[in-house]
Amino acid sequence: MSTVATGRPGQVLADLLPSPTLRAGGALTRVRDLALVLGGAVLTGLAAQLSVPVPGSPVPVTGQTFAALLVATSLGAGRGFLSLALYALAGLAGVPWFAGGTSGAGASFGYIAGMLLASAAVGALARRGADRSVPRMAATMLLGEAIIYAVGVPYLALSLHLSASAAIAAGLTPFLLGDALKAALAMGAAPAAWKFANKG
Repeated sequence: MSTVATGRPGQVLADLLPSPTLRAGGALTRVRDLALVLGGAVLTGLAAQLSVPVPGSPVPVTGQTFAALLVATSLGAGRGFLSLALYALAGLAGVPWFAGGTSGAGASFGYIAGMLLASAAVGALARRGADRSVPRMAATMLLGEAIIYAVGVPYLALSLHLSASAAIAAGLTPFLLGDALKAALAMGAAPAAWKFANKG
């Protein structure tokens, strides 16, 4: 028999999925968590294929960061971090699921490394209820994006030998509008999911 949880403090959306009636840490619970981690990595890889080149920048606009932050918010810090770590390690090992079907540590890999740090921060905030209202979800997404850029832009500068201003022009400025739109989508999606779950 399975039970569906409602939104109690300390829960994230993934905790509302039907779970086996075993104590936390039981074998079936671990299998479910592994499936969530794998699913989050695959979702991020698929979203990364929604890729649009940006003139004058080696970094394309993708759905990757949006998916990564939603995965972290939905799974929580631990599972979210593991999911993004799996995505990063598999891509480094040759799985072609980075932006545009690429793999390896290219000039934009710093953004992926930033996603790992962002997933821990965003997932931890989600456990504290940051994904349950529009204003808090907006702030959470903006923080996650800021962390990604804080790692990605310096990495881009170092890998391509760019000045700080050139790296910002190529790796930050062209993406601000798109990221604002992604944050707007996310800040509506997660609270709506909570409302729907709590009605069930």
